[in-house]
Amino acid sequence: MDLKIALLAGDGIGPEVIEQAVKVSDAIATKFNHSISWTPALTGAAAIDAVGDPYPEETHQVCLGADAVLFGAIGHPRFDNDPSAKVRPEQGLLKMRQKLGIFANVRPTFTFPSLLDKSPLKQERIEGTDLVFLRELTGGIYFGERGRLDDGNTAFDTCTYKREEIQRLAKKGFELAMTRSKKLCCVDKANVLESSRLWRETVQAMEKKYPEVEVSYEFVDAVAMRLVQWPNSYDVLITENLFGDILTDEASVISGSMGLMPSASVGTENALYEPIHGSFPQATGLGIANPLATVLSAAMMFEMSFGLIEEGALIRKVVDASLAEGVVTEDLKENGQKGNSTSEVGDYLVAQILG
Repeated sequence: MDLKIALLAGDGIGPEVIEQAVKVSDAIATKFNHSISWTPALTGAAAIDAVGDPYPEETHQVCLGADAVLFGAIGHPRFDNDPSAKVRPEQGLLKMRQKLGIFANVRPTFTFPSLLDKSPLKQERIEGTDLVFLRELTGGIYFGERGRLDDGNTAFDTCTYKREEIQRLAKKGFELAMTRSKKLCCVDKANVLESSRLWRETVQAMEKKYPEVEVSYEFVDAVAMRLVQWPNSYDVLITENLFGDILTDEASVISGSMGLMPSASVGTENALYEPIHGSFPQATGLGIANPLATVLSAAMMFEMSFGLIEEGALIRKVVDASLAEGVVTEDLKENGQKGNSTSEVGDYLVAQILG
C-alpha cells in the first residue's frame, strides 16, 4: 500500500519524538511491503518564526493532500510568558482543527502490566483499565465569543454548542461503544449549564438508535473523582471541549507517564495523530523525551486511517517489549537510574520489528 502522510513536527521535543515515529513507521513499511511518502510542513512557534502564522496555508494544503497527519507538539515558553502576544502557537492547532474539519479527539487510556507500579494510583484500582474519551474539538468555550469589558477589568468567554455538533460526536461515541463493551458515558454539567442540558437531551434522543448500548449520564466533577477511584468502571466517554481537555489529562497519569498515551483526532477532511503530551521545551535537544506516545499514535494511524491492523498490533507489541525490558527514557526509570536516549528507544523498536 502507498501511504501519503503529512509530517508536522512542531515545537520543543516534537521533532525528536516524530523522528522516532518515522523510523518505526518506515520499519513497518519495510516489513509489510508498504511505501510511505512523508511531506514535512511547519506549524506552531516554528511556523510563526518562519512566516508569522502558526498554521500557514501551505501547511494546510500539505495536510489536505495527505492520507493522514502525524503531529508532534505545539508550544513555546516565550509565548506562554507573554499575555499580550497577538499570535500564539496554540492558535495553529485550533485553526488546523477547524480548517480540516477535525471535530473528535479519540483519547485511549490503558495500563501496561510492566508499569503498574509507576502509576500514582494503587495497582488494584487501575489494573485492567481500558477506556476511551471522545472529546469534541471545534465547539464550546474555546471557539465562543470572548472579550474584555470595563477597561479590561472584566473578561468573558462564551460556551456555545449546536445540536448537530453534539450529534456527530455522539454518533462516533455510540459506534465505538458498539465495538467494545457497549457502555457509553455522557459527561456534562447539566445541573448548571444550558449547553450541558443540550448535550444531555441530544444524547438521550439518540439512545433508541443504539438499544444495545448502556448509556449513563454523569456530571463532570463526579467523573473527575471516579477516574482516580475506579477508572476501570468506564469504557467510552463523550464530552465537550473544555471538560474533555481537562479529564483526558487527568486520565493520562493512570498509565504512569504522559509520555505513553497516544491520540487521534478525526473529522470530515482528514485524521491527525499525536501524542497527548506537550512540547516540553525544557527537554528540547537533551535526548530524554519519551517517544512511545508518538510511536503508539503512529500505530493508531496505521489502524484507523489505513485499516492496517496487523501493523498497528506489531508496533504495540514492540512497545510492550521495550517497557518490559527496561529500554525506556529516564521518566520511566527508577530514581537515580540512567535512562536510554530518545533515539536509542527508537532504534530498539526498529530492531525488534525487523529482527
